[in-house]
Amino acid sequence: MERNNLYPIFLKTEQLNILIVGGGHVAEEKLTFLLKSSPDARVTMVSPMFREATVALSKKGKVKLVQKKYKKKYLEGKHIVIATTDVPEVNVKVYKHCRKRSILVNVADNPPYCDFYMGGIVTKGNVKVAISTNGKSPTTAKRLRQFFEDVIPENVDDLVKNLNEYRKTIKGDFEHKVETLNEFTKGLIEPSHFKNNNK
Repeated sequence: MERNNLYPIFLKTEQLNILIVGGGHVAEEKLTFLLKSSPDARVTMVSPMFREATVALSKKGKVKLVQKKYKKKYLEGKHIVIATTDVPEVNVKVYKHCRKRSILVNVADNPPYCDFYMGGIVTKGNVKVAISTNGKSPTTAKRLRQFFEDVIPENVDDLVKNLNEYRKTIKGDFEHKVETLNEFTKGLIEPSHFKNNNK
């Protein structure tokens, strides 16, 4: 049976430098989802043209627009790159330049040229859930995101904050704290808990 072997991580994007190559609809879509999840992300976009909506969106975050054709010099100091142009040769060039420099790269809608995928994301305060379909069906990830947005209660952030305060009061070593919190939170996985909180 085929399985998803990807390892999910949550990046502190305000401490990283992200480059988006392209200025069309796909680039705008990637920027939109990136800023929705990480409003403080540091992003540079390189393209000969930008959509009006992209320019407006860039002003809401830490986004620098460079209205020029892509050159490998724009990779300097970058940690993550997303290539979104409608010219396959340019996207492949970006991928190869990134691989030589050990920079994580994603070529939109082209899984063989991706070190990572941008999955569906659900955010409720401090709680964030990321969904991946192994790059096979972004539409399914979107539907699952909508499902989890409905299922996860709105007050889950209050729960997380209260548990954090409770954790600070527990005496003993790390192992004892984990055991205590595990016992205390057992009821969270019961379906009735979510049903009651979603009424």
